[in-house]
Amino acid sequence: MNILINSFSTKYNTAPFSKIKIEDYVPAITKGIQLTRAEIDAIVANPEKPTFENTIEALEFAGQSLDRITSIFFNLNSAETSDEMQKIAQEVSPMLTELSNDITLNTALFEKIKVVYDQKDSLTLTTEQAMLLDKKFKNFSRNGALLADDKKVRLREIDTELAKLKLTFGENVLAETNAYELHITNEDDLKGLPEGTIEGARSLAKSHEKEGWIFTLDIPSYLPFVTYAENRELRKELSIAYGKKAFQNNEFDNQQNVLKIANLRHERANLLGYKTHADFVLEERMAQNPEKVKSFLNDLLVKAKPAAEREFQQLTNFAKKLDNIDHLEKWDGSYYSEKLKQELFNLDDEKLKPYFKLQNVQNGAFTIANKLFGLTFTEVFDIDKYHEDVHTFEVSDADGNLVAIFYSDFFPRKGKRNGAWMTSFKPQYVKEGINERPHVSIVCNFTKPTETKPSLLTFNEVTTLFHEFGHALHGMLANTTYPSLSGTSVYWDFVELPSQVMENWCYEPEALALFAHHYETGEIIPQEYVDKIKESANFLEGMATLRQLSFGLLDMAFHSNNPSDITDVKAFEKATMEHTSLYPDVAENCMSVSFSHIFQGGYSSGYYSYKWAEVLDADAFAYFQEKGIFNKEVADKFKDFVLSQGGTDQPMTLYKKFRGQEPKPEALLKRAGLI
Repeated sequence: MNILINSFSTKYNTAPFSKIKIEDYVPAITKGIQLTRAEIDAIVANPEKPTFENTIEALEFAGQSLDRITSIFFNLNSAETSDEMQKIAQEVSPMLTELSNDITLNTALFEKIKVVYDQKDSLTLTTEQAMLLDKKFKNFSRNGALLADDKKVRLREIDTELAKLKLTFGENVLAETNAYELHITNEDDLKGLPEGTIEGARSLAKSHEKEGWIFTLDIPSYLPFVTYAENRELRKELSIAYGKKAFQNNEFDNQQNVLKIANLRHERANLLGYKTHADFVLEERMAQNPEKVKSFLNDLLVKAKPAAEREFQQLTNFAKKLDNIDHLEKWDGSYYSEKLKQELFNLDDEKLKPYFKLQNVQNGAFTIANKLFGLTFTEVFDIDKYHEDVHTFEVSDADGNLVAIFYSDFFPRKGKRNGAWMTSFKPQYVKEGINERPHVSIVCNFTKPTETKPSLLTFNEVTTLFHEFGHALHGMLANTTYPSLSGTSVYWDFVELPSQVMENWCYEPEALALFAHHYETGEIIPQEYVDKIKESANFLEGMATLRQLSFGLLDMAFHSNNPSDITDVKAFEKATMEHTSLYPDVAENCMSVSFSHIFQGGYSSGYYSYKWAEVLDADAFAYFQEKGIFNKEVADKFKDFVLSQGGTDQPMTLYKKFRGQEPKPEALLKRAGLI
């Protein structure tokens, strides 16, 4: 009996991870596709006049069992993959793309949707129902329902090929990350490295049955090395290895994949009547069109570049004074930034880390969520998990009602991709009068505990945890009727508001006092450190802003123009980033080929949204600061009008209900010290 096919007889209907066998996935997905097709056929065959209920709502809840299976599979393919999982992903992705196309290109189904859509003004729909109707209609019209048959055939071919290319792109990056190791046997080469980093590298070498120390391209290993290692040649080696992932003219090279993806996206957009892929994407974003995005990015660039150039000069002078280095290279950036930060603020991560034990930081996030939104997190041990590193929590409200199930997964391992993300195994929705609560997960790559030390976070990792936790709150506090409008199912340039706003509490003494306690002595983080964290928050902010803008502009360069003239990915990238580059180019490196956000994830034509959301979050947090960072009235408004609403209304409408006005960019520029 395939465990995945029926509803699970588990507590809260949680995923029965330990009972799922690798051979269960393909039959379960195949069966899920069959069930979905039957549900669609039933909508089409219904002889009654199309209505919102029998067409739009029926379509919304079609395919739920398949969605459940695929969310489990693809989440694990990111967090706990294997060669077999990757093979299955390559096998099922075309099947799922074909199903998606069969639905959106189903003429009879679209005709029924159009009947309902054409009479929307005479229907008495709630705001949420009107949004759902609009979303369903656009999902069809924007994905080929109005195309001639020959063009529909081509659209299917493009979508199938894109699905495979995106998977291959990600697999190549992961393979290259896993293939490299820096094996050190001379203890002198470890000079400058923190004790915990050395210990982690030693235990990794032990697990590989090797002498000495092993460093990898996983962020908890890579970042401390390039930040602290005194050996410049080894920093260079590791930095170049990191920058040439999938750019080595071998079987894992992504250059052709980048060009194919960009060109197929452009062709697809043209087929659907749009000038470029960016025009297609941005129609469904707060930003609306490529011109507005480029104007937004370039406007910030004008304001940030003078500050960035001053900072770079300051860093260059500092490196010259300290080590007689004439020209800063990319592998010097983190190293001298950290040294300069220590000199200016007498503050380094090694001083701060003892106050940021992972367990305490997580509990701090829970406490802040309790003070703001009345949530309580209780760890439970009777909910199945997919790896021993995962922890499970029941989340309840002030009245003791279940709000969500929360999973946390914090340490790197071979089968887990780099980075940090929030996801869900089950969305929130209301069906047959029952408010189904969500199952939400955050996945990160923090330093593992060692034999002598617990997991201690850098301040950057603290803000990462709060960032992903903000996304998780958006998922957990969802309170909508329809799953496709629930939680983080919002316009892409609105989705980062809850995550980025949560980071602000990491800088507030009142919040830090709740969780920043020394892991050995229990002492609260000294006020002078808190002051320095706040002071140093804008340290090299111009350079950091320039870096983010460079990624956003690169994304737009690939997607807001016809990419058919691009023959050399590296040359194109270099030319595009010329105005935002401070360091000399590294010939062996190319960022585009491992730019997973835009070529594997969902950020194509959307990378600007990180900066866009910073404008929203700076403005939103300014409201909290005006009233008090734990002010219940502001927190309730944020919960009621942003976190619980998902995509049930236009983002700007929701934001203005919360804030009483449109966001002002000045709040961001002021916070960043750029004005």
